[in-house]
Amino acid sequence: MSIFVVGVNHKTAPVSIREQLAFSPNRLAEALQSANSLVAENLILSTCNRTELYAASTGQQAAEALSDWLADFHRLPAKKLSPYLFTYHEEQAVKHALRVACGLDSLVLGEPQILGQLKTALQAAASASVTGNQLNRLMQHAFATAKKVRTQTRIGANPVSVAFAAVSLAKQIFTRLEEQTALLVGAGETIELVGRHLMAHHIDHIIIANRNEERAAHLAASYQGEGIPLTEIQEHLYRADIVISSTAAPLPIIGKGMVERSLKRRKHRPMFMVDIAVPRDIEPEVGALDDVYLYTVDDLQSVIDDNLQSRRQAAEQAEVMVDEEVHRFMAWLRAQSQMDAIRNYRRHNEALRDEVLNRALKMLNTKSPEEALNFLAHTLTNKLGHSPTRIMHQAAQSGDHELLEKARILFNLNDD
Repeated sequence: MSIFVVGVNHKTAPVSIREQLAFSPNRLAEALQSANSLVAENLILSTCNRTELYAASTGQQAAEALSDWLADFHRLPAKKLSPYLFTYHEEQAVKHALRVACGLDSLVLGEPQILGQLKTALQAAASASVTGNQLNRLMQHAFATAKKVRTQTRIGANPVSVAFAAVSLAKQIFTRLEEQTALLVGAGETIELVGRHLMAHHIDHIIIANRNEERAAHLAASYQGEGIPLTEIQEHLYRADIVISSTAAPLPIIGKGMVERSLKRRKHRPMFMVDIAVPRDIEPEVGALDDVYLYTVDDLQSVIDDNLQSRRQAAEQAEVMVDEEVHRFMAWLRAQSQMDAIRNYRRHNEALRDEVLNRALKMLNTKSPEEALNFLAHTLTNKLGHSPTRIMHQAAQSGDHELLEKARILFNLNDD
């Protein structure tokens, strides 16, 4: 059984490709079951910055088959996808998983949200009964490594995230957020984080729009704002100086026509818009409108770069920790491949024990307990030592010093 990962991320593919490969929550279970027909175990991690398939399989062509499946599931030509696709096997796949969990492969170096997303991905795969011993162990090892990195380095110091970057960019457009109204579309973790950053900068008013109006109202209450359903966005959009959107909707929520009408009502006062979602929530054509500053997750990189210097030194420490943990996991993985030999050895010894014990018990009918115990100890010792002694004797005769040295280690022998 080998472990591998195939996918795309913000380093290998633009948002226009990533959004076509995103798995919506309502199709994730279907996708997991479908992929499981090709591999023994699988897990799908789908976020705004990456779509990655982790798998374990005995098949030689499993990675290629899963790559073709990914294209087919999203109705994309395989040739269109292949330039953006990466594939890692065994140790490189393990290292990638650990780096992702630690935030070392994130757009925002060291961001913690990816760890929660990876845990959610594992829960979904477990619920669909498509994970097993290897992926479960890999993910738990990745989670433990991420915790170790976060507690033993300053990778989490000086908070930076996509949410932080979006608010920082808003401050560059609007010097005083105290006079602005923000419309936040969605109610997930990223939007919650955006709201907290905006409140820290004393935003004047926050409107939360979500498919679930009750959820929108609940989140808005924590910011002394108002909650509205998604269907009412067009009625409130003109009020927003800042629009930040992050939903799992399969199609854009805010179109060019809606924004044009809002600009007229605003008398063309500028609107700052950040589309964090993949697939995109805001039609790309909106960016061509005058008085609109539209950014996607890819555009936030320059803002994020300004906040990363303090994390880069911590990341160097984290990379060393990751390498150590990769070696530990690979040692466990190699041991799993030899477990059959270990189990057979134990079964063989247990069979010898049972055979000799039964003979000793029968002796109690005609012999004293002391004689039966002596027989048990003597016979069991001879039987357990017979094969190793014979092989060591042959090694000595043939001059196989390497085997003899390993035997000394295996049986904890010394020169005495």
